[in-house]
Amino acid sequence: MRIAVLQSDPQHRFVIGGIIERLNHECIPFSDGLSMSKSLSRSTVDMLILDWHSTGLSGLDLLKSMRSGIGERVPVMFASVDGGESNVVRALSAGADDYVTLPVRSAEFGARVAALLRRAYPAKTAAVTELGPYRFDSRQQSVTVRGRPVQLSGTQFRLALLFFSNIGRVLSRDHIFAMVWGREFRESTRTIDSHVSRLRLALTIEPVNHFRLQPVYKSGYRLLHLYGDIAEEARLQEGATA
Repeated sequence: MRIAVLQSDPQHRFVIGGIIERLNHECIPFSDGLSMSKSLSRSTVDMLILDWHSTGLSGLDLLKSMRSGIGERVPVMFASVDGGESNVVRALSAGADDYVTLPVRSAEFGARVAALLRRAYPAKTAAVTELGPYRFDSRQQSVTVRGRPVQLSGTQFRLALLFFSNIGRVLSRDHIFAMVWGREFRESTRTIDSHVSRLRLALTIEPVNHFRLQPVYKSGYRLLHLYGDIAEEARLQEGATA
């Protein structure tokens, strides 16, 4: 998981980062809210840990401005030296999931982070996942579309599973690269685009199958699940423009 941390105090930032790394997650630290806001506009993270007070944008202002962009699923925790009841209430009312007072107690803080991640991203124990006409078998790394097997490479299968596990969520190119290839994104954006294009064709990710893989300007991609009349309308529109 990729966890973005906004913390103005370098010592607290260091401690929080260490706890996150010991949980085997990636910590993306920020010292001011403005730089975090700019980064989140083009990158995807799995959790936010915010400071109440920050230069540029406060944690509360950042939460309010980013909730619509990062979605309701992404957990948000506040970690601040200011633990006043009014601040806690305002943070939770604005959409935060938890609020802890600095300095943190390592074991407790780690447990809170782990609990929020489990709640937001429950582990998928089933080896087989069925979504509309798509059937994914994680053990065999195989996929069928309307019962027809489709041959995918290991990379293509991981890419497909990433999209179908995050329906409706914008995934940035650097997040896709980190989750599928397991390293920092340093390639041309065409590397991701070409893989996505081939995957769309291989799995026929089109309205006829009730899904659409949508590019998001200056960010990445989002897999949309089309329902009923919406899917039919999209299919007819595509047929009219063909």
